[in-house]
Amino acid sequence: MMHAWMEGRLSDDIVAEQRKVEEAELIIFQFPLYWFSVPAIMKGWMDRVLTQGFAFSLEKMYNNGIFKKKKAMLSFTTGATQTMFRPDGINGDINITLWPLQNGTLHFCGFQVLAPQIFWSPAHCPAAVRTTMLEGWQARLKGLLAEKCLTFTPCELFDLSFQGGFMLLPKVKEEQASQPYGITTGHHLGKPLPPDNQTKAQPTYGNSAKPSCRN
Repeated sequence: MMHAWMEGRLSDDIVAEQRKVEEAELIIFQFPLYWFSVPAIMKGWMDRVLTQGFAFSLEKMYNNGIFKKKKAMLSFTTGATQTMFRPDGINGDINITLWPLQNGTLHFCGFQVLAPQIFWSPAHCPAAVRTTMLEGWQARLKGLLAEKCLTFTPCELFDLSFQGGFMLLPKVKEEQASQPYGITTGHHLGKPLPPDNQTKAQPTYGNSAKPSCRN
């Protein structure tokens, strides 16, 4: 796909989608959570549209990524209840579920990632509850662009070389030794996960994670 992008050989429909991404200030991915991820049709869009070269490169990724001036977020419905996605729920911590999508796809391409909008089990809720969900989303949309972003570990804290293995710098590990939580959901360093790291924009608990928002 990278060579096709470089040589201008991508199909017209993919090029059209890439133009939409280039023009967008904010992208909202709306979907039903499907096997703990996005449905196949959305995964296919990500695979085909967010091609290497267009959306990322080894030199341009994460907080130094190509789309670092754009914002993105997930908005999705679940079949499961909220309690099922708690750390002690049967499905496990929702923050862990969201890490591959929010860090591994959106933030990897440089997007400033806003907290997800999660509609918990709407199919099993009374009509009044579903109405409240929609009203809450409608209210949030009005101020969405002014929201703080989720926190991620900046590239500057890593040795960005193959020789160094793209690992956290030793001084960063030393600084984190006294902290009660890991840096992020993925960079937990064997410690408790920072609470709600992938679901709420919040203070950094004295660690090295930084909000992904950049004006």
